Amino acid sequence: MLVYPSSIDLSARTLRFLAGRLTARRRDIGTRWRRLPVARQALLVLAHLQCGDTYAQLAAGFGIGIATVYRYIHEVIEVLAALAPTLTEAMKTTRTKAFVILDGTLLPIDRIAADTPYYSGKHKRHGMNVQVLTDPFGRLLWASPALPGSTHDLTAARQHGIIDALPAADLTCWADKAYQGAGRTVPVPFRGRHLKRRKRRHNTTHAKIRCAGEQAMATLKGWRLLRKLRCSTNRITNIVKAVLVLHYASA
Repeated sequence: MLVYPSSIDLSARTLRFLAGRLTARRRDIGTRWRRLPVARQALLVLAHLQCGDTYAQLAAGFGIGIATVYRYIHEVIEVLAALAPTLTEAMKTTRTKAFVILDGTLLPIDRIAADTPYYSGKHKRHGMNVQVLTDPFGRLLWASPALPGSTHDLTAARQHGIIDALPAADLTCWADKAYQGAGRTVPVPFRGRHLKRRKRRHNTTHAKIRCAGEQAMATLKGWRLLRKLRCSTNRITNIVKAVLVLHYASA
């Protein structure tokens, strides 16, 4: 396999943050020696998450085996996922915000037509449903565990406890039509084609507020691995959490 130098669109601060966490991890478990030093392992994982490089590509580029690449990546993702905020912690943060924006996204996965639970009728593809909370400026606050792509956004929000947590936090949450029936704390646009002028104005204002949430979705999918996941669906939740933590570190 041919190997060539490349670049990763991340700051050195992100690399230092991850290297620091890995140093603490190796100290805790008493690691004496590894094929790659801490900084190189951190760089390997960032290349996987940000660039979407495969295990084979990383193995050739870093001069180690594919099994070693898998272990290194799996270890780092577990370390980062443990640092991700819970919904309760995110709600404490949102109390300082004027409002939040709730939206769902589908992370595409590599599955066949027989895997019905993962098929999203809305997006016409297989994937995992992830709910995202953002602040009024479109900055990521929290990402939910991943559910099969056939799960409706409102069902997913209820299952994660988001709908119940919002009234307790006395917080307004703007969302799209998929969350119709979520309650007074979640205003949604009016449905229908022939709406009165008042309702059309409401929908226009609503869309202007909610569009900031699209910025967060673009930020999340800026990590190329999330554009096409080929791993076990059981690992996707931790991958999303790891990406969220790294996003905080690079902000």
